[in-house]
Amino acid sequence: MCLIFTVIAAVAFSAAFFATRKSRPDMKSVATAALMFWAAALMWSVDGIAGVLSGEGFLDLSREDAVLGAIIVASGLLVFGLLRLLERRKAARAVS
Repeated sequence: MCLIFTVIAAVAFSAAFFATRKSRPDMKSVATAALMFWAAALMWSVDGIAGVLSGEGFLDLSREDAVLGAIIVASGLLVFGLLRLLERRKAARAVS
């Protein structure tokens, strides 16, 4: 479930990045969040491959793994929010 949640978040942030990159090039936090989630998805993919090599399944669909995935996405959203807040603060200083 961690892999599924992080891939969904990565796709969502990638779509947001491509939708806003021409109209809002100052939003680097969206690109950072997309890269963060893609890196997490790569990490969970490697973990799944290691699980397959040790005789387990590729995806863990347990409740505990779903909770872990939700915590990871929430943490990524928190980092995105902090980066966005810093971007707004920097933009407000540049205007005044």
